[in-house]
Amino acid sequence: MKNKYVSTRIMAMVMAAAMTVSAAPAVYAAERADSETIKEDNQPAAEDSTESADTEDSSAEATKTEYPLTITTYDYDGNEIETTYEKVPEKVLAVYQGSIETMLALGLEDHLVATAGLDNEVPEDLKEAFSKTNYLDEFTPSLETVTMLEPDMILSWSSLFSDENLGNVTDWIDKGCNTYYNTNTRPGGDRTLENEFTDILNIGKIFDVQDKAQAIVDDAKAVIDKTLTATADVKDKPSVMVLEPLGDNITNYGVKSLGGDMVTQLGATLANPDASTVGKEDIIAANPDVIFVVYMPYAGDDPETVKNSQLAVIQDDESLKSLDAVKNGRVYPIMLSEMYASATRTQDGIETFAKGLYPDVNLD
Repeated sequence: MKNKYVSTRIMAMVMAAAMTVSAAPAVYAAERADSETIKEDNQPAAEDSTESADTEDSSAEATKTEYPLTITTYDYDGNEIETTYEKVPEKVLAVYQGSIETMLALGLEDHLVATAGLDNEVPEDLKEAFSKTNYLDEFTPSLETVTMLEPDMILSWSSLFSDENLGNVTDWIDKGCNTYYNTNTRPGGDRTLENEFTDILNIGKIFDVQDKAQAIVDDAKAVIDKTLTATADVKDKPSVMVLEPLGDNITNYGVKSLGGDMVTQLGATLANPDASTVGKEDIIAANPDVIFVVYMPYAGDDPETVKNSQLAVIQDDESLKSLDAVKNGRVYPIMLSEMYASATRTQDGIETFAKGLYPDVNLD
């Protein structure tokens, strides 16, 4: 089971264009749930008749998109390229969590020719919309499958636009199919909140739903503004480490990570900002006031088991018992999808960090 988990974890972290992966606790799913199980898990509750996709905005002042529209995105290697949209895309393939959820949150499920690559259940308010999509059997669709779908846009992560997966960005554009990938998955780029906001706003422009996209971004920014206002008189802002135990390795989300940017924008300080991985001796030397432990339950995992297993790596280690964060009960969980290429989960990540950083401040 452990070896099967390593394969699953490696595939996920390659998609994240991220970190070194080693053996991990055997509490995780041996392999991802199949597509039928994922579709069943993402069905709306029987009594829930809420439509997640709003109808046309009635505001006469809503910003409208003028076509042709030029959008800057990136090729597989991270180089800037420009794409032109003559009209709203009608057959979009959305691959991976944030891509799917962004489309659903903007009420664009009718524009989806297919979806793929869910690691977690979509939020309850999006399940009705998701149930209307064509969720593929392949977690990462092959080039052959994608070609048969005849999409006019592909929305995903950078690492999936390889010849071995979805295909090359420039090849698709040459065929008349635009591509867009989460900017925070760009090879070599810094991961920032502003990138997440820009992506959501760009998708809003492409599909002429700018008002909805702006509302999502404004709500997330409002959490930061409210937190900074509420903590303006807090003299000693906490020092923080954001850690993800992966077997013998511990990933440190520093200044160039999205999680690190969230922490600093909320007024806290990263205790070890430049390291990408740390050992226990590094954590002890930094002795942060607060530790956030990253966990990621994949489809087929029990989320509570995964979360508690990750927390235990820090909380139950005898060599770390002297840490201020451990002694003071300031070790908190945060889900990877809330602070890595988080898309419409960005607000959730900001709120999780804010509550852990300032537990004694009323942030409501």
